[in-house]
Amino acid sequence: MAKHHRIPSLPGPEDVYRATLSNGITVLARSNFNSPSISMGGYLPAGSIFESDDKLGLADFVSSCLMRGTQTRTFDAIYNELESVGASLGFDSNVHNLNFGGRSLVEDFPLLLTLLSESLRMPTFPKKEVENLRVHMLTGLALREQDTSNMAALAFDRMLFEGHPYSRPGDGYVETVQSITRKDMREFHRRYFGPKGMVVAIVGAIEPRKAVGVVESVLGGWQVPGQVMPPSMPKHKAVKKTVREHHPVPGKSQSDLMIGMIGPGRNDPEYFPASLGNSILGQFGMMGRIGDVVREKSGLAYYASSSLNSGMGPGSWEVSAGVNPANLDRAIDLIEKELRRFVKNGVTKEELAENQENYIGRLPLSLESNSGVAGALLNIERFGLGLDYYQRYEAMVRGVTRADVLETARKYIDPERLVISTAGP
Repeated sequence: MAKHHRIPSLPGPEDVYRATLSNGITVLARSNFNSPSISMGGYLPAGSIFESDDKLGLADFVSSCLMRGTQTRTFDAIYNELESVGASLGFDSNVHNLNFGGRSLVEDFPLLLTLLSESLRMPTFPKKEVENLRVHMLTGLALREQDTSNMAALAFDRMLFEGHPYSRPGDGYVETVQSITRKDMREFHRRYFGPKGMVVAIVGAIEPRKAVGVVESVLGGWQVPGQVMPPSMPKHKAVKKTVREHHPVPGKSQSDLMIGMIGPGRNDPEYFPASLGNSILGQFGMMGRIGDVVREKSGLAYYASSSLNSGMGPGSWEVSAGVNPANLDRAIDLIEKELRRFVKNGVTKEELAENQENYIGRLPLSLESNSGVAGALLNIERFGLGLDYYQRYEAMVRGVTRADVLETARKYIDPERLVISTAGP
């Protein structure tokens, strides 16, 4: 057979280069010369886990301000520079990390990294920009108050993760966002931003070692001697019996509900059985069994599905649905019955096989773009999955048995200890 010089579709140790710079930044790079562009993604540990209860939303506010002005460029200058070369750069934050992503043509990659570096290292939090952004954030919080789906999710997290950092909303509350000062922002930036724990993934038309060299030249000199590292995650307390709460949102024609429990973290051995089980329960096809029983057969819901959110700490495994307020209790009842059936009987041979094929078939599609591969590399690094993770993926998915799914379902889903959150009229 003739040798093809096509990039193997799954990233692995032979084509991903990983290097750690002397200041603690980890760089992962993989080349793809099929297009002249580069995708970059990354994170550093400066998320909302560091916020005090009276300043919730601070990490989010800081991340939104990073490109609003630096010591060398104004807000307009940053955006004009990106626009003039057709590049993009953006930041957001979550509990654990400040995340960033960008793309550019290969020749503009040094510029992209320079703008990233300036935004991370020397934002000035200009007064006018901070106040404009605050108005925007407060408007978002006012809209959240009127959104039944958001309000149900907020109460769900508060009940499920009581006393844990995951119980708090990343965008804060009106009163906390109003109380955040520019001094708070500068202080947050000074303490938690730095190269330690920072990860950058670069995928595109550049040799991997060269990509690492560019990062080294732009960010290798960043030093923050007193950079505060994140605290370890506290243990989570499980609910003892089913808890239910309704959040009234007057004048709405739809109610939203969430029912769920703690799920496995991303590194728990039950992750794959739970993920496949969840797909069967409320994802695959027309939203799985939950969608089938609540939406298709009973016509009770506008949408109904389940999701597994697995990260660094305890995950959540939740069913959500939007229903006519008159059908709320019936929908909850049907979902509970479906969960009972799931932990009693597990999944069929056909369901498992179909979902395994779907997982395996979807993987190459998710790695077709440079940004998809960059996201995959960050995933590997964030959870310590190993550079050969995507090459082992098919075997791991196929290795899950019906017994594994059933055992995992029984470990996490206890129909007598659910968290039920509803919002609507």
